Amino acid sequence: MSESPFLGLPGAVAAAAPDAGVAAHYGGTPLREQRQLARGLAIVDCSHLGIIEVSGEDRLTWIDSLTTQSIANIQPGESAENLLLSPQGRIEFAFGMLDDGASTWLISEPDLAAGLAEWLHKMRFRMRVVVTDRSADLFAIGTLGAQDLGAVAPGGVPLVWHDPWTTGVEGAVSYAAIDPAEHPGHDFGLSLHLVDAAGREALVERVRSGELEAAGAMALNGLRVAAWRPRQAYEFDDRIIPHELDLLRSAVHLNKGCYRGQETIAKVHNLGHPPRRLVQLDLEGTDGRLPAKGALVHLGSDPDGKPVGRVTSAVMHYESGPIALALLKRAVDPTAELVVELSENVSPVEDVQPDAVEESPIERLAAFQTVIVSPESGRAVSIPRGLRRK
Repeated sequence: MSESPFLGLPGAVAAAAPDAGVAAHYGGTPLREQRQLARGLAIVDCSHLGIIEVSGEDRLTWIDSLTTQSIANIQPGESAENLLLSPQGRIEFAFGMLDDGASTWLISEPDLAAGLAEWLHKMRFRMRVVVTDRSADLFAIGTLGAQDLGAVAPGGVPLVWHDPWTTGVEGAVSYAAIDPAEHPGHDFGLSLHLVDAAGREALVERVRSGELEAAGAMALNGLRVAAWRPRQAYEFDDRIIPHELDLLRSAVHLNKGCYRGQETIAKVHNLGHPPRRLVQLDLEGTDGRLPAKGALVHLGSDPDGKPVGRVTSAVMHYESGPIALALLKRAVDPTAELVVELSENVSPVEDVQPDAVEESPIERLAAFQTVIVSPESGRAVSIPRGLRRK
């Protein structure tokens, strides 16, 4: 993608992957930016995200037949989150989507948009659909407020995607071990406004004039982690299934028809347990340093033993301080104290094997877990003992 004009604002510091192309922060004040963004007083440049247009009269039923969410009857202006799974039920693509009555618009990770568009194009067969990658001419701008950011409306409906993580969706189930009313996702009312190049330049000028305030990618990421919101660029690996990240809350409809990978969704939910579970970690003694993505997690009682998980995201939050999301083995005691390796040499994120332990980690941080996905999640159907397979 071309460089965002937001990077020309005073103090802008370019972000690294997966947010390359936009600003990490403006002038070294990411915690203030985070607070302003949380209060709905700032906007965040997300114009590196991929935008795909799917047009044609069969678009909704076609997408519905391929994906985890029930969207065949989605109405103009409505938002959804959706997943494309492998035949084994592992997540290959996650994306936001909304329809304007003429086209369906998909919002994906920046490095996955081309692959998602190509995969969808190959799956058209005789369906009346056209798939177009619009990442070069439409750009997402985020806010947790109610600002009018000039979203384009090619079909007569402004293209503003509202993240369903805030409350969850109909036909879903949450694995979170918390009262639904107390879920931190309620405070993460992210909206992505799709604007064209002229609209993006106009927003930059509104920031320059002081009418709007800009926050960087670091601010958005900090709020996302505090809301327990998984992101493909961070929490996913090549083994991930939706249950492990509580994505049945927002991206999976449990009562819709067949789609690729559905057998795994149903089997794990009804008869089994997800092998791993997402947790929040409160980190102690970081001195401002944070563990890298993929940093290994050990039991505090056995810090030199086998790792029991890995960090997926670590941030500094303006209220909670240093926190992280991590994937742990399901069997880890929810009350166990943990330690996290603070090391420059991180093992591959898909590996949590004994031989992956660093011989001499630079430092270990104490970590205290808050359960997100309950270790008892799944097994929704009780089968009488006499009917179980022997």
